[in-house]
Amino acid sequence: MLHRYLPMTEEDKQQMLETIGVQSIDELFSDIPESVRFQGEYNIKPAKSEPELMKELMALAAKNADIKTYPSFLGAGVYDHYIPTIVDHVISRSEFYTAYTPYQPEISQGELQAIFEFQTMICELTGMDVANSSMYDGGTALAEAALLSAAHTKKKKVLLSKAVHPEYRDVVKTYAKGPGLEVIEIPYKNGVTDLDALQAEMNEDVACVIVQYPNFFGQIEPLKELEPIAHAHKGMFVVASNPLALGVLTPPGQFGADIVVGDAQPFGIPTQFGGPHCGYFAVKSALMRKIPGRLVGQTTDEEGRRGFVLTLQAREQHIRRDKATSNICSNQALNALAASVAMTALGKNGVKEMATMNIQKAHYAKEAFVNHGFNVVFTGPFFNEFVVRMNKPVAEVNKKLLEKGMIGGYDLGRDYPELQNCMLIAVTELRTKEEIDTLVKELGDCHA
Repeated sequence: MLHRYLPMTEEDKQQMLETIGVQSIDELFSDIPESVRFQGEYNIKPAKSEPELMKELMALAAKNADIKTYPSFLGAGVYDHYIPTIVDHVISRSEFYTAYTPYQPEISQGELQAIFEFQTMICELTGMDVANSSMYDGGTALAEAALLSAAHTKKKKVLLSKAVHPEYRDVVKTYAKGPGLEVIEIPYKNGVTDLDALQAEMNEDVACVIVQYPNFFGQIEPLKELEPIAHAHKGMFVVASNPLALGVLTPPGQFGADIVVGDAQPFGIPTQFGGPHCGYFAVKSALMRKIPGRLVGQTTDEEGRRGFVLTLQAREQHIRRDKATSNICSNQALNALAASVAMTALGKNGVKEMATMNIQKAHYAKEAFVNHGFNVVFTGPFFNEFVVRMNKPVAEVNKKLLEKGMIGGYDLGRDYPELQNCMLIAVTELRTKEEIDTLVKELGDCHA
């Protein structure tokens, strides 16, 4: 019992040595010079029984500050949202419990239909024609959008708004190195992409313009003004979007976006210390054969019964190798299923209500900060995040908040030198009036 996971006995070891034709462990390692072999005793603690080990691990885990016990105002791409109880029950079923691609449709109809529904709901939210079965996360989905744009337009320049999530921008820059794309960052003005600066960079070499909606600061980008600039020289218009926000905002597809990507984490996927997530990727029908990743289609069998299959596979890397539209392999099928179940459980009205609650509570919080003398940095319309300037370092403020039992907002000074002492505060539907009021009070005490 003490070593149930370490079953190797001396007899087992001797049998293994005899099988490979050596007499001892010393003989096994005789080719390694004595001078480089480890000498002395290993600094390893005595073995523990399983109950002892579980107690130690639970004690370590108890030191974590998690959102179940600490009200969280930290967002910046990972949000504390309501997850219907049914989500975990469905995704825990043995026939669903995998992240892998269902290559054999005859034994995977349930999973394929769930993915098909995910694709359908993403199209409804984004206003696009076709969506794939999922990407790794929002950042990789955005990077794939840049690659698709460059391949489709045969151009090499990517204009990327600095109001896009900093980590997303880093992923785009990394992906761009292989095909030799030039990534130019466009500055922001009052929290949204600077239209004049964007216009100044536009020319015949631009493959795409990338913005986020809502952007990293929570601000609503003016897609109506951005779209004609992006398309002026036959470039593509790429929008990264929070799918929950699309429950109330006009979808990017209606503004003329060519590609809409994002992260489905707000639907049914826990914060879980930063991952894994589930990216989504949606396009207009003209780009259907260039979309990365798996596509599930609906068809009929020879008896006329409805069925679901992986379709248009000839564009994928397991078929075309280096000529594939993308090198993404497995997708996030399990998290895509979680998102599908969450969206289905909420329904159209539920998604709209949830998004509306985010707006209402975030705006209540913003007004409370203004009324307590704080400087809210950006004044434009926003979804569920806004920026507040502190008179102390955000790390110091967050440390004090944690001592009071709260998780504070994101330190924007980490990514934007001009926003030192600025905190990005997220307010979701789960935050109560009491929690918001307490946050304002505690920050007011720190601010004094």
